[in-house]
Amino acid sequence: MSEENVSPAMRYKEIVGLARGSAENLRAWELARADEIERRLADAHAAVAEAVDREEKARERAARWWKMALHNITRLNFIETLDDPQPVTTARPQYLDRYLEEVKPSYQELVQAVLALGWRAKR
Repeated sequence: MSEENVSPAMRYKEIVGLARGSAENLRAWELARADEIERRLADAHAAVAEAVDREEKARERAARWWKMALHNITRLNFIETLDDPQPVTTARPQYLDRYLEEVKPSYQELVQAVLALGWRAKR
């Protein structure tokens, strides 16, 4: 049928059909988008939980190293011990493992320095 021979009722049905199809497409897109957002939200919650866990483990590890360091210098009466270390807010989270790896060699240097100063502690 040509455009001229189409009745207004047929044209109306065509337009309603297109509108219905568009609404169904939009609904399908919205549902897919909602699923994607839910998935991303779940991933974000999991990432936050993992970060909180890593932070807590890092705190525990730092506290353990700090206590060990304090134990080593308690014999040196000329060294004043400081408060427990506090988290540095400017530290970069992606470098956490690197920061933690630097603690052990620093602690070992402290132990060697305390041993070297051991003669002073005995006085």
